[in-house]
Amino acid sequence: MGVFRTIVFPSLRLVVWAAIAVALLWLAFGRATTPDGEAAASPSAVLEPTTTPVVRGDVVNTVSLTGTIAADPATTVKSTAAGEVGKVRAEVGQAVEKGTVLFTVLVPVEETAAATPPAADPAAPAAPAPPAAPRTRTVNVTAPAAGTLATLDVLPQQQVSVGQAVATVSPGTLSASAPLTQEQQFRLLAPPTTAQVTVPGGPGTFECTDLRTGTPDAAAPEAPAPDAGYVDPYADPAQAATGATVSCRVPDGVRVFAGLSATVDVTAGSATGVLTVPVTAVRGRVDTGTVWVVDETGAQVETEVRLGLTDGAVVEVTEGLTEGAQVLQFTPGDDQVSDPYAPGGMYGGY
Repeated sequence: MGVFRTIVFPSLRLVVWAAIAVALLWLAFGRATTPDGEAAASPSAVLEPTTTPVVRGDVVNTVSLTGTIAADPATTVKSTAAGEVGKVRAEVGQAVEKGTVLFTVLVPVEETAAATPPAADPAAPAAPAPPAAPRTRTVNVTAPAAGTLATLDVLPQQQVSVGQAVATVSPGTLSASAPLTQEQQFRLLAPPTTAQVTVPGGPGTFECTDLRTGTPDAAAPEAPAPDAGYVDPYADPAQAATGATVSCRVPDGVRVFAGLSATVDVTAGSATGVLTVPVTAVRGRVDTGTVWVVDETGAQVETEVRLGLTDGAVVEVTEGLTEGAQVLQFTPGDDQVSDPYAPGGMYGGY
């Protein structure tokens, strides 16, 4: 038994490792030549490009966004006159209508001096005219919109000026809002007026009205600061946030609250029985693009097309292709697998 442990078993292990090494060497170098001694083609040289046919289908352009429920901003009330606050006629928390008087302002009125009566004795000095009694006119400061008076920052006898912010009126309504990426902005160039909103754990999906798209800041984006955190150099620019948002009004009676998360589904058009190709086959997503048609000989012909709706997976082609035509499933350069050990490859280093 000691002989098996010290001589036979170690010898068998050496034989097994030697066989594995020979197999690996053959895989690495032996397959590089054909039985005739000619060099075999590398896998990347014989890889055929993937094609896909142009087919008819239905396209529903529904953009699903992740957003939040937020309270609509309050309206600022500004003083319309300069003077002294007279009577405060409203209080915080009160429901007001557009035009409700919140407080009054006493505005001084300049009086002209009274005429001096002629003296009985012309030689006597004229008596001074009595001072005119001060007069004021009353100006009402009213609510510019209906809602709840959220703040009222004035007191009787306080001096106010024209344009001074003196109160706010909260509309008491909620909106669902969500940020848009660059790609989503292009898909919502012609947004509808409603959206479907779902609040996890809340009421069922409801229709949100008065859909509107916010405009991003026109200023050029600033470069990220060195300490702003990691920035993925391979991130798709189309998926980057743009500052634009989409928002819609939550209907009255729907029980949701500010701060809750929500999913906003916006359907901006649909098409039935139209020619479609995968979005990966098209270079360009809006209005026009380019595809590579593969003919019967295998030649790849760069072809310009006009585009319609997209659902993010396929895109409608309105001009430039016929049903059944074969196109590259991936635009050239997007489906190439490079040799990591080739010059300039991942591990080539030169």
